[in-house]
Amino acid sequence: MIQNLQPKLTIGQLDSLMRATFPQAFHDGGPFEITQVFSSGAVLQLNPTENHLRHGGTVSGPTLFALADVAGYLAILAHVEGATGTVTANMNINFLRKPEFAPHYARSHILRMGRLTCVTETSIHALSDDALVAHATATYSIPPVK
Repeated sequence: MIQNLQPKLTIGQLDSLMRATFPQAFHDGGPFEITQVFSSGAVLQLNPTENHLRHGGTVSGPTLFALADVAGYLAILAHVEGATGTVTANMNINFLRKPEFAPHYARSHILRMGRLTCVTETSIHALSDDALVAHATATYSIPPVK
């Protein structure tokens, strides 16, 4: 993890940006809630609805993938000015245990920050008992600042 990379945006500023950019996911009653921004990272909470379930009553893999991806994106947005055009270049996720139909959170850390790419590591936990549910690493492409 990169040390001393300080956030440039607050939770409120990130929330406003995401509500304007992705209103389908960031709105009152929406599934995602930004809960923390810290040096080199961010935390995103998922409050799943029945739309996020798979057969058997567990949170679906694509939902957990989205949680990890958005958490990594938020970590970058919070620390890099003008990075709204950042896109996912690669992501690897390991599902480690059954995700119950309950809130989960993703804690994302920036591992490496380059001029045009950023590598993140994200752990997804059950909110109720902090159990590790999934682990992801991702590389994001950051467009040059004009």
